[in-house]
Amino acid sequence: MKTETNNDHGKELCITKMLDAPIELVWEVWTNPVHIANWWAPNGFTNTIHTMNLTAGGEWRLTIHGPDGKNYPNKSIFIEIVPHRKIVFQHSNPNYLATIVFEPGEKKTFMEWTMEFETTELFDTVVKVFKADEGLKQNVEKLNAYLETQLK
Repeated sequence: MKTETNNDHGKELCITKMLDAPIELVWEVWTNPVHIANWWAPNGFTNTIHTMNLTAGGEWRLTIHGPDGKNYPNKSIFIEIVPHRKIVFQHSNPNYLATIVFEPGEKKTFMEWTMEFETTELFDTVVKVFKADEGLKQNVEKLNAYLETQLK
């Protein structure tokens, strides 16, 4: 399986992945706080989901716990939810719009995950300082590995 990232617009990260799981399972691990808590965030990080109201206008609050012991509060508002097809949310601090599109196959699901930052300057800072591009890749790999555990 191949993971690809690109930045054609100067202020977005985009990663695609063919996941070896049916859309029903992919959707479940994306939308159920019990599941997403097991794979969200880059390697070495864990998280606590405080609220995850998966409706348009719903709030998603979580704290990501770093391997260095630091806590990183996160807040997003869901913009669009299309079951088994699309999740769109606006993340705050740093501000970016995340769009995750799913294309179901027989036993696989193609996923395209885009993070569009407000400015190229913000994009550059988040990538250079926080290595968001590498973090996104790791997050997708953790998702894929978690899916494999759920198929057994």
